[in-house]
Amino acid sequence: MKTRAVTGFFFVGVMLASVLLGAYAFTLFFLILSGLCTEEFYRLVTTAEVKPQKRWGLALVISIFLPLSMYFFQGEPLINMLICVPITIMIIVAELYRKHSNPFHNISYTIFGVLFSAVPFCFFYATAFIDGTYSFHYPLAFLLLLWSSDTGAYLFGTMLGKHRLFERHSPKKSWEGFAGGMFTSLLAAFIISIYFDELSLIQWFGMAVIIVTAGTLGDLSESMLKRSLSTKDSGSLLPGHGGLLDRFDGLLLAAPLVFVYLQFVQTF
Repeated sequence: MKTRAVTGFFFVGVMLASVLLGAYAFTLFFLILSGLCTEEFYRLVTTAEVKPQKRWGLALVISIFLPLSMYFFQGEPLINMLICVPITIMIIVAELYRKHSNPFHNISYTIFGVLFSAVPFCFFYATAFIDGTYSFHYPLAFLLLLWSSDTGAYLFGTMLGKHRLFERHSPKKSWEGFAGGMFTSLLAAFIISIYFDELSLIQWFGMAVIIVTAGTLGDLSESMLKRSLSTKDSGSLLPGHGGLLDRFDGLLLAAPLVFVYLQFVQTF
């Protein structure tokens, strides 16, 4: 328990620092994090039957993230991101030379690893630049809403949980925990609306609902992945917590939807 608490404290501190220390620290941190999560995914799915192409997969991550950051920092055209097209093709071509019995399993897991483990961080990264220049408000609010949801779900689920939410994939999750997570996240949204005026109270509530709902589905999706591979944790990088994907599973599906939501709110 002590190890888990120390790791959790360190994890929260690093996350907050990455958001609050400015655009360059934010960019570097999430570029590295995207690569680490993708590499963790590849280690997780690697078996005798599946051998993802780690180097080309990480190259694909960089080819997506760097042009995105250059667009926000220097106004470079997003067409630079098209470099990911030949890299994706190379993933297919490289498999011709590997002499593996399941080439399309390797190709599929290589590309899906990027989509599942890195692209969500690109969307999260982009929320900081919604207004044209870097602002920590949206990513910080996102994290606070997500953490509030996780805390509320744990507390309410532990005390009141009786009705299983999705027992086949996560036996411990309950509807009571989900409701508790929604309550604490909405409460956090109310507090955030007092200090951050980018959105109205109702719009902050909308963001909270998306994060709680999509975050829960992301958690279940990662649980489904681990159960299909008969493993408990995605990795061991965070003592007492498992791997990086275990800590960011709530972000995986929520970040793209929140980005779309914020774009919609900004437009209309």
